[in-house]
Amino acid sequence: MRRLRTQIYLSILASLVLVVIVAGIVWRVSAPARPQGEPLGLAGELVAAALPPPQAPPEQQAEALRALAARFGTDLALFDPARRPIAATGRPLPPPRWRGGEGWIRGTRPPAFAVSLPDGRWLVMRPAGPGRNPVLGLMLFLGAVTLAVGIGAYPVVRRLTGRLERLQQGVETLGAGKLGTRVAIEGKDEVAQLAASFNRAAAKIEELIGAHRLLLANASHELRTPLARIRLGIELLRKNPEARVDLDRDIAELDGLIDEILLASRLDSSQALDAVEEIDLLALLAEECARYEEAALDGAVVHVRGDPRLLRRLIRNLLENARRHGMPPIRVALRRDNDNAVFDVIDEGPGIPEEERMRVFTPFYRARGARESAGAGLGLSLVRQIAELHGGSAAVAALPSGKSCFRVTLPAA
Repeated sequence: MRRLRTQIYLSILASLVLVVIVAGIVWRVSAPARPQGEPLGLAGELVAAALPPPQAPPEQQAEALRALAARFGTDLALFDPARRPIAATGRPLPPPRWRGGEGWIRGTRPPAFAVSLPDGRWLVMRPAGPGRNPVLGLMLFLGAVTLAVGIGAYPVVRRLTGRLERLQQGVETLGAGKLGTRVAIEGKDEVAQLAASFNRAAAKIEELIGAHRLLLANASHELRTPLARIRLGIELLRKNPEARVDLDRDIAELDGLIDEILLASRLDSSQALDAVEEIDLLALLAEECARYEEAALDGAVVHVRGDPRLLRRLIRNLLENARRHGMPPIRVALRRDNDNAVFDVIDEGPGIPEEERMRVFTPFYRARGARESAGAGLGLSLVRQIAELHGGSAAVAALPSGKSCFRVTLPAA
């Protein structure tokens, strides 16, 4: 990160130095070689009117020249048509050039320029005061600006790269396995947005890995129970052939548990549905309700788009949950709510306490009072995963009667 800070800082300084150089070149190239046109002629006429005629004594011309110099604050020198000096005031000035005499006289510091008077005389003038090159003055001024900007830019660059350094340290710490790592969000610029995105990603990673760890821990615990029963059943089968029914039931339970664990793991890693088609949700609900004698369906036809196999699993898990943990009869109600298809699965059970309504969707969670053998606690977790994968939601709805109600909302086709 120190290399990035150096690159940014040097880029700023190089840009300022380039501005200084280009400004000096442009100033030098664009400066006129000499004043042109009417201003010189007008200046010559005005000076000639303020000076004595050429026949006047040199002392009189010198006196008038000193008056002009004091008035304009310049160094002045007066020459005859042959470029011979007549009078001068201030610092020494060179005579006009013989070729193209009017204009700037190069080689003097600061530059002087010559004006031809209407009577043939020449006036050479130069601003009074210390001789300074305007280009050099501009360069010095821009150089001072560059230095000031360079000093002022360093804390800004250091603060920017310092935030990036802290973000880099957070990424490295997270990569080292410390999943609780978060970085401070400083400011409201793009770096702050990047830090916020990192925190969200780190929280999601921590949540997913925590869920997988919990899944593995609970799965190992849940698998031991049917395996122990199978082992015992095999021993009993040797002595009592009628124990085969219980053994088959335990094997089916183990197979269903493994299937739910694999499906939950696959849904965790899925970003999109494998198969999408238009589904008559009422018909799908009717097919699943027909499997239960105590289930009744009521509603209108609503179509959704999704994976029919997963949606069938969602409905079956809700009905099975109502059969195991609720009380018959089970009532399923389907309706269309604006752009959504909503169906409720209601049973005559006492309902779920408010403090447990979010926790029932946690993998392997069993509500208080649930029978130990009543499922592994993955059914409702799969319901929420499947609903969210379809762009919907699953929740426990509060009914005025206090009955148990699970509500699933899916986008309508």
